[in-house]
Amino acid sequence: MSSALAAFNRAMDKNDAGKLLLRLAVGGLMLFHGLHKLFDGVGGIQHLLAAHGLPEFIAYGTLAGEVVAPLLIVLGFLTRPAALLVAFTMIVAWLLVGFDKTWMLDKTGAWAIENIVYFFIGALAVACLGAGRYSVAGSAWR
Repeated sequence: MSSALAAFNRAMDKNDAGKLLLRLAVGGLMLFHGLHKLFDGVGGIQHLLAAHGLPEFIAYGTLAGEVVAPLLIVLGFLTRPAALLVAFTMIVAWLLVGFDKTWMLDKTGAWAIENIVYFFIGALAVACLGAGRYSVAGSAWR
């Protein structure tokens, strides 16, 4: 049994493939949020910022954190800084829309801020792990 388990573990030991899958999940799924704002505008974010007494122009930073950074993560170029930008974007999202829901469940029983937390922790994992071998960039930019 232990030799079968060892063989299985050797077969599944694909760190670079795992990094690619994580990058595709975090960057690819975040990109959908950003494309929505890119095509439909950042008006909703501007209203949230204004309601919190913040300048509305900050809303355009959302495009950096939800379009540019996710694209870089998916491509594996400047991966670590891009991932940290996504993580920072999630902190801002939590402060603007999730803070009051931190200790709540949604109507299906899920944690009300699980998307924010998923993207935050996933982005931190990408920042810690880097792009891996399956990226468009050379090792200096991963």
